[in-house]
Amino acid sequence: MLSFSLLISQGKYEAKCMKVLLAASVACLCALATLTPVHAADAKIAVVAAENFYGDVAQQIGGEQVAVTSIMSSPDQDPHLFEVSPSVVRQLAGAQIVIYNGADYDPWMEKLLAATPKSGRGVIVAAELLHRKPGDNPHLWYDPATMPAVASALAAALSAVDRSHAADYTARLKSFLASLAPLNEKIASIRGKYAGVPVTATEPVFGYMADALKLKMRNERLQLAIMNDTEPSARDVAAFERDLKQHRVRVLFYNKQTSNTLVQHLVDLARASGVSVVGVTETCPPGVTYQEWMQNQLDATDRALPGPAS
Repeated sequence: MLSFSLLISQGKYEAKCMKVLLAASVACLCALATLTPVHAADAKIAVVAAENFYGDVAQQIGGEQVAVTSIMSSPDQDPHLFEVSPSVVRQLAGAQIVIYNGADYDPWMEKLLAATPKSGRGVIVAAELLHRKPGDNPHLWYDPATMPAVASALAAALSAVDRSHAADYTARLKSFLASLAPLNEKIASIRGKYAGVPVTATEPVFGYMADALKLKMRNERLQLAIMNDTEPSARDVAAFERDLKQHRVRVLFYNKQTSNTLVQHLVDLARASGVSVVGVTETCPPGVTYQEWMQNQLDATDRALPGPAS
């Protein structure tokens, strides 16, 4: 199987990501930020997360001592089409702790942080904690190892800023890690029943979780083409369609937050062919925790893997 890094070279993830941070634009936005600096209300620690699932974890670890802002939080928002606004710059300018994904998923964060320097600001990059780099699958929050690492880094960063509540952050970290046990048990259960079962996807969003479940992922070249907004080859499209029509895969995973004509065609073909379809997302739905979000998607996967005939 081709490695993700080799496949990604056919279409850099940055090509699909937003190219909105020209130097002049950043300078203009930063000038606006300096006019209206942000201060955390009630002396709370100002935490800014690029994505809302990291923001949710920050809230769980920080409790009442933090004021968390998540930049990308709308379930209807395509994360790859995000555009920076003056309000985002102001939030980052006032942040004491910043969390973002890295691995070129949110490259605008690095540019904005460089343009809004703040003494003593803590920066947590999930990709660095997991030793991931540009060219790796950037959807790190589906890797079961990611959130324990992020939560531990958050507890340490919060304790460094606010030593008087260090014991609280340590206690909340312990509770958070314990709350992941049902997810790990669910992963082990699905893996035990369905390891080796072939599946496919329209994008590699669920890739790390599929690896954790030991599912056999097919059609990775087409997934990368769709993610990078490049034209997949006719051969790859035909292979994907054969997998669906001939039931060579048990489940089709698709990104509910992005779509195009080809994606809709493949989803429709899967349903018409009797292949189970599971929608996944790149942001946490409103009103649920990271744990609930992952649990819901694992439950949907567990229901889908037996196939429609079960």
